Amino acid sequence: MLASAILAVMVCGQSARAQEPARDDVIARGEYVARAADCAACHSVPGEAPFAGGMAFHLPTGTLYAPNITPDRQTGIGQYSEAEFRRALRRGIRRDGTTLYPAMPYPSYARLTDEDVHVLYVYFMQGVKPVVHVVAQDGMSWPMSMRWPLSIWRMLYAPDPKTVRQDMDRRTFADPLVARGSYLVEGPGHCGACHTPRALTMQEKALTAEDGPLYLSGGDAVDGWRPVSLRGENRTGLGRWNEQDIVRFLATGRMPLGAAFGGMTDAIGHGTQHMTDEDRLAIARYLKTLSPAAPALARGWTYDPAVTDALHAGDVSARGARAYVDSCAACHRTDGHGYPTTFPPLAGNPVVMDPKPDSLIRIVLEGNTLRATRQAPSAFVMPGFAARMDDSTVADTVTFIRAAWGNDAPAVTVTDVARIRRTLSPEHPPVSVPMN
Repeated sequence: MLASAILAVMVCGQSARAQEPARDDVIARGEYVARAADCAACHSVPGEAPFAGGMAFHLPTGTLYAPNITPDRQTGIGQYSEAEFRRALRRGIRRDGTTLYPAMPYPSYARLTDEDVHVLYVYFMQGVKPVVHVVAQDGMSWPMSMRWPLSIWRMLYAPDPKTVRQDMDRRTFADPLVARGSYLVEGPGHCGACHTPRALTMQEKALTAEDGPLYLSGGDAVDGWRPVSLRGENRTGLGRWNEQDIVRFLATGRMPLGAAFGGMTDAIGHGTQHMTDEDRLAIARYLKTLSPAAPALARGWTYDPAVTDALHAGDVSARGARAYVDSCAACHRTDGHGYPTTFPPLAGNPVVMDPKPDSLIRIVLEGNTLRATRQAPSAFVMPGFAARMDDSTVADTVTFIRAAWGNDAPAVTVTDVARIRRTLSPEHPPVSVPMN
């Protein structure tokens, strides 16, 4: 009897040890999906515990605070069953039955496979440390403070996961990399949540490439930044980027034609830099299948040396030329080519030629940081000029950049700059301009 008991204990111990690598593998796969889904960017406050929530999102209708999604049973999601977790992720319904604000990209997460949902659940329940953290209540103004109308919004605009699965099974791709890329971009990556325009009722105007050319054609401002088009436009999109440019950008946040800014720095830092080269290539190959949103946007871009020749000759008579030479040319050069991939070029840069100048104005005022990544271990900082340039000087400088070297974007007004300056954080004070 004793021998049998000992043998049973030994067998159970061996079985547990055999199961441990499988469990670790599931957790690792769940962590990878969490990276691909960029969960940390919204649910982790820099310098605080991962996934403990509290990140504030300032919207026109009030302030949203990302919830604690650690497995703490009282303040996190520790009491969620896998079915409840799946329902929240794909359908936007909390454990208590109320609807999540669509800041949670559940219209995209509806495309997550059963396997990816399962490994995510295991990761968050077993691979994430539980943290006791009570997140502040949302400060949404009435009537957006009421949750029940969100259920109507969800029924009108959020896709049914069952229908989504049928659509995904129906779609065919000749290239398996494109198929994988479409899944990553349209599903866990939820790229359209930022890079697709929204209607007045706040739903994305297209959720997949099959919904039409508005998908990934450039989004509305997010935290003051304008996401650019990820389609094939030569001037304002990815038309002049090749696959390896995109792969490099997703890994490092920088490439010869541009650099990451705004929320994209978090998406790279928390997410895409940790993905495999094959998945980054899949994303790139899929994006390169997307044609320009409109034929008129497909026209090419050609470098024009006229401004370079004028500056080299000492001619700074153009609007904003003197300010550019004094404050910008040391890094971005008088020819606008910059020093890729340290200081990005301004000539032919899609952000520079965006019809709306919000992002470029904000970068001039606030500055920007090219963060260190695994493949680019050095960070580079562009200082902000909010305290050194008044609104008129910023408008002149940005107008100069948007009209030089073949760029042909509209001029910027003092009103444009003042509008962006009002949204800056306190560390970027306004300039005191003496009266004439």
